[in-house]
Amino acid sequence: MNPAAWVVAAAALWGALGVLGKAAQAEGMAPLEIAFWRALGGGALFVAHAVVVRARWPRGRDLAGTAGFGLVGVSVFYGAYQLAVRDGGASLAAVLLYTAPAFVAVLAWWRLGERLGRREAIAVAATIGGVALVSFAGGGTAHAGPAALGWGLLAGATYALYYIWGKGAFARFEPAAVYAVALPVGALGLAPFIELGARTPRAWALLAAMAVASTYLAYLAYAAGLRRLTATRASVIASIEPLVATGLAAVVFDERLGPVAWLGAALVVGAALTLARR
Repeated sequence: MNPAAWVVAAAALWGALGVLGKAAQAEGMAPLEIAFWRALGGGALFVAHAVVVRARWPRGRDLAGTAGFGLVGVSVFYGAYQLAVRDGGASLAAVLLYTAPAFVAVLAWWRLGERLGRREAIAVAATIGGVALVSFAGGGTAHAGPAALGWGLLAGATYALYYIWGKGAFARFEPAAVYAVALPVGALGLAPFIELGARTPRAWALLAAMAVASTYLAYLAYAAGLRRLTATRASVIASIEPLVATGLAAVVFDERLGPVAWLGAALVVGAALTLARR
């Protein structure tokens, strides 16, 4: 299979997360419970995967760092994304998620000493401007209120850690072993905030789709594409994710952004593409 096709498949599976989450919420599930089951189910699959391939597990300081990443990069990220879907809709949540590259540029400049050049500064400014347009444009059926914006930006900020922290972790360990630790820890971090109860068969089917397709298979597909693509090209291809999410939300839930909000979304995604080509 063409390596670019693997990345497209991963982005499409990630793009379905918002619609699956919103459908699960319609079945009576709270956003944090959805995030919990996604992390637990995906984590169980990665534990089995790591055992089968006999992957080298993080130990000592690396294990502690991976657990910390699980609390922030899984507990907070997964939870914030589902809360953004609840408060603003699947399309808005996906657009705000792609503020992550701007957070990466700023964090890399602040924490890693990487140069923040003119192109990076313009892209960060475009991201801020795009979010402002989405926030104040109005129109359409997506709800860009303060809560939706806050959760969406928190999701983008915590997603940025996959680039900042993961850059070193995935170079030292198999991704399956990293996720086999981070995802279960992330589920444990969410556990105190949920109430378990009886769920409909449809709700369980939606959760299974999120854990198997949009988590386990999506991560594996992206890794397969990265084996034969540069990280830059893979990142650019994966930027179709918010387009997939917006298209699915329009078809399934009749969610639509207003014209000016579309301009803001284009600025956010365009900035992400610019930063991906660093």
